[in-house]
Amino acid sequence: MELITPAIGLIFWTTVTFLILLFLLKKMAWGPILGAVSDREESIKSALASAEEARKEMQNLTADNERILKEARTQRDEMMKEARAIKESMIAEAKEEAKEEANKMIAQAQSTIRLEKQSAIAEIKTQVAELSVGIAEKVVKKELANDKEQSDLIAQLLKEVTIN
Repeated sequence: MELITPAIGLIFWTTVTFLILLFLLKKMAWGPILGAVSDREESIKSALASAEEARKEMQNLTADNERILKEARTQRDEMMKEARAIKESMIAEAKEEAKEEANKMIAQAQSTIRLEKQSAIAEIKTQVAELSVGIAEKVVKKELANDKEQSDLIAQLLKEVTIN
């Protein structure tokens, strides 16, 4: 039964030993253990704060990247629009220049045709005049072979000239 009911001396010495142990632990171990625990707590808090700052910075960087990408897309679209406008204006200029060149060539060709036509008409007139003179010369030689016919022809021509 001694194990179930401890003696007063045992309780006393157990309490004294416990208090001494508690005092020694408080003086020697409790401070460093609490210091280590508080240091660990501070390092965990600072790590959490750093992680939160890193998360916020990552969000800011992501937002900046999205903004920069959006601006780049906008600039690319503007550059493409400008390039299309330049291309269309160059095509329009080329068409206009080609049209003007074609009109010049047509005008030059028409002028050349007109000059050739006038030249051909002048040559035909010259040939007709030469033929007419040749025919008239032959007719006049035949007609003027005798004096009576010459007198009749002169009279007839005078009548025609005075009537007109």
